[in-house]
Amino acid sequence: MAGPGGRMMAGGAPTERSMDFKGSTKRLLKRFASEKTTLYVMLVAGALSVALSVVGPKILGKATDLVFAGVVGRQMQAGTTKEQAIEGLHKSNSGLADMLSKVDFTPGKGMDFDAIGHVLLAALITYVGAGLLMLVSTRLSIRVINRVVFQMREDIQTKLSRLPLSYFDRQKRGEVLSRATNDIDNISQTMQQTMGQLINSLLTIVGVLIMMFWISPLLAVVALATVPLSVVVATKVGKRSQPQFVQQWKVTGTLNAHIEEMYTGHTLVKVFGRQEESARDFAEQNDALYEAGFKAQFNSGIMQPLMMFVSNLNYVLIAVIGGLRVASGSLSIGDVQAFIQYSRQFSMPLTQVASMANLVQSGVASAERIFELLDAEEQDAGPAPGKGAHPEELRGNVSLENVSFRYDPEKPLIEDLSLNVEPGHTVAIVGPTGAGKTTLVNLLMRFYEVTGGRIALDGVDVATMSRADLRSGIGMVLQDTWLFGGTIAENIAYGASGEVSREEIEEAARAAHADRFIRTLPDGYDTVIDDEGTGVSAGEKQLITIARAFLSDPVILVLDEATSSVDTRTEVLIQKAMARLAHGRTSFVIAHRLSTIRDADVILVMENGSIVEQGTHDELLQAQGSYAGLYAAQFAQAVAEVD
Repeated sequence: MAGPGGRMMAGGAPTERSMDFKGSTKRLLKRFASEKTTLYVMLVAGALSVALSVVGPKILGKATDLVFAGVVGRQMQAGTTKEQAIEGLHKSNSGLADMLSKVDFTPGKGMDFDAIGHVLLAALITYVGAGLLMLVSTRLSIRVINRVVFQMREDIQTKLSRLPLSYFDRQKRGEVLSRATNDIDNISQTMQQTMGQLINSLLTIVGVLIMMFWISPLLAVVALATVPLSVVVATKVGKRSQPQFVQQWKVTGTLNAHIEEMYTGHTLVKVFGRQEESARDFAEQNDALYEAGFKAQFNSGIMQPLMMFVSNLNYVLIAVIGGLRVASGSLSIGDVQAFIQYSRQFSMPLTQVASMANLVQSGVASAERIFELLDAEEQDAGPAPGKGAHPEELRGNVSLENVSFRYDPEKPLIEDLSLNVEPGHTVAIVGPTGAGKTTLVNLLMRFYEVTGGRIALDGVDVATMSRADLRSGIGMVLQDTWLFGGTIAENIAYGASGEVSREEIEEAARAAHADRFIRTLPDGYDTVIDDEGTGVSAGEKQLITIARAFLSDPVILVLDEATSSVDTRTEVLIQKAMARLAHGRTSFVIAHRLSTIRDADVILVMENGSIVEQGTHDELLQAQGSYAGLYAAQFAQAVAEVD
């Protein structure tokens, strides 16, 4: 069955509609509009190159006529005229009379090597000029393609930054990465291999047709007789291979998603003994990719042999009819030789265009996947940074007024929730998993938009503020740590809005109690870590993210199970540091360990998206409600662990 966004389970059939080949091709071509000037120069250079290439066989045909005239003239009696020689052949009933009537020979005179040399020199200059112009055209083509692909990559990056969090919740990360990498690379390779050659082939077809009709309209009609057969072959094969290319790139995205998941979660795969299951899933998806790729390449690969067969059939017809025309004196041998060259020049681009169909279909299939990403619904842009409403003074007063929210329109999560948090207060949010604790914070950060009511910051509706201005005053430390490839100092400095000194970075690390372990590392603050945080423990990664929050100096602090990965002693130290950090700031603390929130100004107990209890630690214990039950359960568990 299809997943969100039209994804497809491995080994299944395509679950989306057939590829909009024409629509996607038009959209891809429209991206070249900004390169019009370069394209025009490229086309002029290509057209001139093709024109010179097309004239070449006619020049060589002239050289053939000169050679043949020399051979014939040397065998004729000197002192007679051409007309007299042909009249003599007619009287002797020689079949050569009609054929030689088209040959410009002089009886008794051999080959004119000077004339032949001049013709061959002209042919050489013609072909050298054609090659140089084609080099210019190819270079410009490469430049245009790289610029267009560069812009597409920028558009994808910009689009990803504008997509709502819900889009990434529905999509597998490997699938998104596949579109942003594999599909873009495939489009680039497709255009590099086909664009210049396709334009050159089309221009060649037009130029050769003109020359063929100039030499012999009858032979030109014979050459065109096989074109409908070529079109039928290309159309039939293209229709069979097109769905397989769509399937191929969809399965590629699914396989990449599986590989990415298995690699990032390889520890869990081994812990739970799922290696065989993971390998089996990989084999199924790999088989599906093999089948789709084989069918696509096989179906499109038979096009070139079929086109070559049609081309050879055309060649035989021209050779036979051309020979008869020479024998009847309607054409010279040089003209027929030139025409045979033109027939090859005419059929070769047709074959090339047909053989490029598989590449074009593959590239357009990738383009459609890119356009699906670019067409995905974006979050409301809202005001630009500094342009929207903003509080006169950012103090940290947060007010939720009759807030409602649903991930699924049919399933309410938060209904009619109201809350007012005074500046500088610490609000702890507790409750069972799925109660809506993290959702509440996501709404405050505007990762999601409320479906009802409003959230106000210092009296200003956050929906009227720019997201950048809103989030600049909020610092977050999540349960899932996030680090990027770079030094530890760079990871901590990521929380600052501008340039910071090493002293400020180290001060933030000391405040988060991360300074001690950082200095024990081989290069201290300059130790390089990857995005997985290899070389530091889970608790140490958490300390680095907490130091990052210290450095951001926020007005509102959000801690989502921020101390879940540290030991008890470090947790006590961090709580003291957090107390210093939280002084004068509004803090939201999501916690499962109730011992960490005893000093909160107010504790909210959430169940099913609603606040069922509200008060201080002592007040809630005296109330003997849900909070007291949670606290008693954790206390009993702690006693059991000690026993």
